Amino acid sequence: MFSRRDLLAASAVGAAMTASAHAASFGNPDEPPQGAINAKSPGSSIDPGPQNPAIAKQFPSAFSPPATDVGGLPTTWASFNNAARRIQNGGWARQVTVDDFAISKEISGVNMRLSAGGIRELHWHQAAEWAIMTYGTCRVTVLDVQGRPYVGDVKAGDLWYFPAGTPHSLQGLGPDGCEFVICFDDGHADEFNTLLLSDWMAHTPPEVLAKNFGVPVESFANIPLHNLWIFQGTVPGDLAADRTAMSRNVEMPPHPFIFSLEGSRPLKQSDAGTIHVADSTNFNVSTTVASALVTLKPGAVREMHWHPNADEWQYYIKGKGRMTVFNTGPNALTMDFNAGDIGYVRRNYGHYVENVGDTDLQFVGVFRAPRYEEVSLTNWLTHTPPKLVAQHLNIDEAAIAKWPDNSPGIMPKA
Repeated sequence: MFSRRDLLAASAVGAAMTASAHAASFGNPDEPPQGAINAKSPGSSIDPGPQNPAIAKQFPSAFSPPATDVGGLPTTWASFNNAARRIQNGGWARQVTVDDFAISKEISGVNMRLSAGGIRELHWHQAAEWAIMTYGTCRVTVLDVQGRPYVGDVKAGDLWYFPAGTPHSLQGLGPDGCEFVICFDDGHADEFNTLLLSDWMAHTPPEVLAKNFGVPVESFANIPLHNLWIFQGTVPGDLAADRTAMSRNVEMPPHPFIFSLEGSRPLKQSDAGTIHVADSTNFNVSTTVASALVTLKPGAVREMHWHPNADEWQYYIKGKGRMTVFNTGPNALTMDFNAGDIGYVRRNYGHYVENVGDTDLQFVGVFRAPRYEEVSLTNWLTHTPPKLVAQHLNIDEAAIAKWPDNSPGIMPKA
């Protein structure tokens, strides 16, 4: 009744159904099956070819992704660790722009170090500048658009914000200067191509300088003929003295240009970690950039969520993290992050971050937006009719009732 061809065809269908059933399983949902868990033949998952073990060790999730990863999202990882440093007497800087990190269209990042007395010369930018201090202390000066001067000292965990076009300077304080990370609200912004005081002065006719400042031409005979950018100066004196010297019978700005993010009241806090937020609601001058400082204890996870109003640019300050990003397709990509690395998540992409090390994981998320916004997955589902959620996920309503309904932000290790 059946030919040999019919029997072979039926066997093939049965084998395919068996393989399909094996692939479409909890934790291994895709067809064709993804991940090393599906590699049954001995040579399917090893890499016998040329490789760099030091780099491979840093990216276990790229070498052997979870079986739940799928598709081809653009890479969400970059790093200051392999960015070239521009070193001068007084400090150095390195940067990652959209030219280096294609997904990072809304924000570019700079890592800068200033020695004690080291000066980032007086300058201004086409983009707004937000920064977080990661080491030491720094003195900042700025003049707002109403001509009101501001000077302040910042330490690790503090922020500053300068609107686009606002002139400012940075100088390292004792005993060992400072280091910080800058974000510009434009992925193309370049720290090595800024509007510098020394450049403008050198490229203005001397007679014009004399007329502009109301002094003889000879006063400018020794100005630098090339820009300074970063240079070594003397360590600044007392802050109050600088403040007095700058005021010169003008009023101070109504809001400070610096903010203690780490010292602010946490938005979320538990035994699993903390989330501190700074945006225009509490750091009033920061009208185009919002930020969140996240600290996760070992084993904790930054809960599954997304940001509806902006992309998220991340800087990893300490610890070891693993982040998975989800988009339509489906697409899911997992990458590993260490201190000095940069992550990026486009707006509305679902994601979570897990502390996979044995020390605290800390990173800062930066958003080109006036306010910090997020949507928590558990908060959404626990404020949707339980019967509706149960029908979607084939989960018992009693289990749904145990989910956190307060948008915890950080969840402890199960």
